[in-house]
Amino acid sequence: MDDYHWAKFGSLYSEPSRNGLTKPKRIRGQGHKLINMGEIFRYDRLRSPKCDRAPLTETEKKTSILKPNDLLFARQSLVLSGAGKCSIFLGDPEEVSFESHIIRIRINGKIAYPLFYYYLFRSTLGRALIESIVEQGAGASGIRGSDLKTLYVPCPKLFIQCQIADFLSDLDDKIELNHRMNETLEAMARAIFKDWFVYFGPTRAKAEGRAPYLAPELWELFPDALDDEGKPVGWEQGTLADVAEFPRRSVNPAEVSEKTPYIGLEHMPRRSIALSEWEGAGKVKSNKTRFHKGEVLFGKLRPYFHKVGIAPLEGICSTDIVVVAPRSQEWGAFSLACLSSDEFVDYTTRTSTGTKMPRTSWKTMSQYKMRLPPERVAGAFQCTSRPLLDCLGDNIRETSTLAQTRDLLLPKLMSGEIGLGDAEQIVEAVA
Repeated sequence: MDDYHWAKFGSLYSEPSRNGLTKPKRIRGQGHKLINMGEIFRYDRLRSPKCDRAPLTETEKKTSILKPNDLLFARQSLVLSGAGKCSIFLGDPEEVSFESHIIRIRINGKIAYPLFYYYLFRSTLGRALIESIVEQGAGASGIRGSDLKTLYVPCPKLFIQCQIADFLSDLDDKIELNHRMNETLEAMARAIFKDWFVYFGPTRAKAEGRAPYLAPELWELFPDALDDEGKPVGWEQGTLADVAEFPRRSVNPAEVSEKTPYIGLEHMPRRSIALSEWEGAGKVKSNKTRFHKGEVLFGKLRPYFHKVGIAPLEGICSTDIVVVAPRSQEWGAFSLACLSSDEFVDYTTRTSTGTKMPRTSWKTMSQYKMRLPPERVAGAFQCTSRPLLDCLGDNIRETSTLAQTRDLLLPKLMSGEIGLGDAEQIVEAVA
């Protein structure tokens, strides 16, 4: 603590804070990248983000183009917890600007380390500072740049800021690497599924006399011709219900431990089967559904049909999630690949019912038509995919441990409660 003092946040700026640009929807779609609130809430660290585009004038380019290590704060949010949310821009080969609901802070790197203050505002200490300036209105909460600069923030010596921030960044880099590895593993499994069960690649190759591209024991599983319906000879026309089921396991939260893992729609990532976030069931009040490790969780509300994941552990989930279990082990990977495919998500979107909050149900999902291979072919896909899914699961568990450790250490490091050496020992103990 002797190395810490407090300073006005504004005294660390290299230039005054700036709000972003107002660009109406009618002119968007081309031009410079424009970071919106969606990216701020979706990403903590913004590196070459995918985002909207809008044309910029020469004057706007001079004043609103971001630089690496700029801090971006959400000016407004529908919920208190979102107001003042901080992200850091890490760079992009293109010029990138930002929209009007965002405040840009540019730190003077000679006296302060921007990455340290990004982590400060992610900590409980930083969040408490932000909430001290939040103004709550009828429909939204927000902060002002003029209030942000008046906050007193911890300001340890610059070399300490760098050490702490770089240590935390290394943890985040490992977490990000695991996410990228899982994206690659998913892509590999999906490519195999599409080749075998959508495009019928092995059968078409055999029919055309092309050379085998699978191991002999796999190659011999596929017929050498398509039938009159365009599917491999011997395969059946069926539905999802033929290979998977909805296990009805309603759970009263009073009957489960507070530490029982709970997964809600908010914990499920978009367009990824890698579920790596959950919380204890202590705050859960209403009835939930129990799931087992390896089963598939499918968000049944229409905005969330793209939220599909494989359960990394046993726990309970929201009743807005449909739990799907394969009818036998052989159909596990096949069911997962089907449920997470774009085609199945499109099907649930088309067949959802309701106006205010359209939703699907297991009854509707189970009627999804599929071309079903013999069980031995599904079993071969299970065996082929298993190493990929096991590696994905290992990455999820490591990511969860790293994230929990980072979140434990973050407020302690920011406040000076513990030093970097103690933090490194804690990470080594859980690694």
